[in-house]
Amino acid sequence: MLRVLNSSAALRFIPSCASRFSVRSMSSSSSFNKVQIQRDHTTFDAYVVGKEDAPGIVVLQEWWGVDFEIKNHAVTISQLGSGFKALIPDLYRGKVGLDVAEAQHLMDGLDWQGAVQDIRASINWLKANGSKKAGVTGFCMGGALSIASSVLVPEVDAVVAFYGVPSSELADPAQAKAPIQAHFGEHDNFVGFSDVTAAKSLEEKLKPSGVPHEVHLYPGNGHAFMNRSPEGINRRKSMGLADEDEAAVQLAWSRFESWMTQYLSS
Repeated sequence: MLRVLNSSAALRFIPSCASRFSVRSMSSSSSFNKVQIQRDHTTFDAYVVGKEDAPGIVVLQEWWGVDFEIKNHAVTISQLGSGFKALIPDLYRGKVGLDVAEAQHLMDGLDWQGAVQDIRASINWLKANGSKKAGVTGFCMGGALSIASSVLVPEVDAVVAFYGVPSSELADPAQAKAPIQAHFGEHDNFVGFSDVTAAKSLEEKLKPSGVPHEVHLYPGNGHAFMNRSPEGINRRKSMGLADEDEAAVQLAWSRFESWMTQYLSS
């Protein structure tokens, strides 16, 4: 096991190719309740699954948007241990990328400070609606935002980030205030964002923060190794990312459950 790792990150880690930009709406899912959350003068949709009075976890999307994979993760989280209440804020306001170029376009256009405010509003919504404590988790782009939330959102009680670190312009992990657990694949080649060097840099930056922290490295695994649906596996392969192993996914979920239970249930 490798302990904590992070660094500032270049978020443009996959070059965009010229293509027509199009988006599709997120498909509906009967297991989720759709709610509207307000912050400042903005209202956004969010999708909730899990027990009403359970500890809350904000689940942040990859650069694709709120798609099948992030919904799968939220359902998994809601069923871990004695149960969590998972909430997915729609950071892209209904848009979902169909391919790499579109996902890059959507992420490039994201208001990162605004996304942080969406996270804060989501945490506060959970605490106002049955959750005594609430944490944040995210994947890829959402992983970077998760770490940023530990720095910038004082209401966050715990963070688990998967393969993503924030740019130094967005947040300095040395200023983290909530406990952080982070997960990275040994063969992740998104340099400066989620590769081994970025992970090690994260660890060094978290040390002076004084918050409890762990960083785990998964041998033989690459970026997005948590995505195990048939669609997610095919998409990862289409991007040149190798298939990974189920054992690593189960180990990561076990560590996730232990971390969030420790800091959200006490």
